[in-house]
Amino acid sequence: QVQLVESGGGLVQAGGSLRLSCAASGTIASINAMRWYRQAPGMQRVLIASITSGGITNYADSVKGRFTISRDNAKNTGYLQMNSLKPEDTAVYYCNSEVVLVGAPYKYSYWGQGTQVTVSS
Repeated sequence: QVQLVESGGGLVQAGGSLRLSCAASGTIASINAMRWYRQAPGMQRVLIASITSGGITNYADSVKGRFTISRDNAKNTGYLQMNSLKPEDTAVYYCNSEVVLVGAPYKYSYWGQGTQVTVSS
């Protein structure tokens, strides 16, 4: 049906930048909210950024001013630009999208496979 494929993770030094992408494919009529979560070792998965279909964004305090979420509706792709990275940003990052399928009246939640971000000090 729908797949979310993430890319862009990796190893970066503190102060550096990375850009994550989340490409959705399948029988998609539209995508409502797109979100990014992260999960550090031994910790719960937490929401860090979200964007509505109309472009309204929200951020967790821990990333506000450093991370920027965006989307390209024509490509069904979401992005997370991460600047001024800190060692405490080290985690597996997951994208999540609310997808309305072609021919279906409901929206469904899909998750990406996760991408590792490691920030060295």
